[in-house]
Amino acid sequence: MIQFTHKEVLWFLLAAGLMLVGYLFYLRYRRRSLAKLGDSWLMDALMPDASSNAHHWKFLLMFLGTLLLIIAASGPRVGSRLEEIEQKGREIIIALDVSNSMLAEDIEPSRLERSKQMINRMVDRMSNDKIGLIVFAGDAYTQIPITDDYPSVKMFLSGAGPDMVSKQGTAIGSAIKLAVRSFSTVDAEVPAGRSLPSQAIVVITDGENHEDDAVGEATKAAEKGIRVYTVGLGNPNGVPVPVSPGSSATRRDRDGQVVVSKLNEKLLVEVARAGNGAYIEGDRINSLIDELEHLQRTELTSRIFAEFAERFQYFAGFALLFLVIEFFIRSKKNPLLKRFNLFKTQ
Repeated sequence: MIQFTHKEVLWFLLAAGLMLVGYLFYLRYRRRSLAKLGDSWLMDALMPDASSNAHHWKFLLMFLGTLLLIIAASGPRVGSRLEEIEQKGREIIIALDVSNSMLAEDIEPSRLERSKQMINRMVDRMSNDKIGLIVFAGDAYTQIPITDDYPSVKMFLSGAGPDMVSKQGTAIGSAIKLAVRSFSTVDAEVPAGRSLPSQAIVVITDGENHEDDAVGEATKAAEKGIRVYTVGLGNPNGVPVPVSPGSSATRRDRDGQVVVSKLNEKLLVEVARAGNGAYIEGDRINSLIDELEHLQRTELTSRIFAEFAERFQYFAGFALLFLVIEFFIRSKKNPLLKRFNLFKTQ
């Protein structure tokens, strides 16, 4: 499959099209001008050495040469071979709490938006690492599988919110369990001489776990060599939860009481301890990044890169050939070729 390094140069093909249009107008003007001088048989008799087709060939060669030069300048290339490149890095899965309580605005602009900002900063600091994103509330869902496509992670992260999870609540244990299953090397055979990459789960939440055994799932993750880090966001004293982002109206329970969300640091510390990780306060993102930097980088699955071979020289070569031929075409009939009149009738 052919590709072009400088696709913008191909716009000049429109100029080549204008050359063709201009030549058609020239032919029309030339035909009318000669008609004013006399009939075609008379003009042929007055100019016996003039070639009636030379200007056609000259334009055709110049037109093709121009087209090929434009294509050559655009940098055509084709895939030639595949090369494997070994890279060292870590595998990190982020489990982001998108429950309604994360809309609380005790942290500006809100717990959820601050979480997204933190994740973006983490991604900006990564290199050669693989990252995945899980969102959870009452249930956990994979938002993007583990990948090294950082722009895609940011794109999916921007749309994360409470409306993407049908069941509300905070199931930290389900998020950790899903993250463990999402690593690329989970239950896979490791080739001899290679070690498992360092794997970590980062749970970003306010810690209001109402659904499952988060500590137990963190313990199971640690038994597989996966570290669990927790990041706590919110006010331990509790704040009202807005109905929607930026709304002044607050959520109320069935009894009409205002719903208040509190940061549960105690649980998050226990989860991090059980997962051989660390608990990080929400305003200390640099501490989390430093903790992750301590993870050993090992060989990840090899990436496959297609190398391309440049092919502009072929287009440039033919373009030069056509232009040289055009230069030597005479407007008059060639006296050497006049001897070989293959179509002469007796």
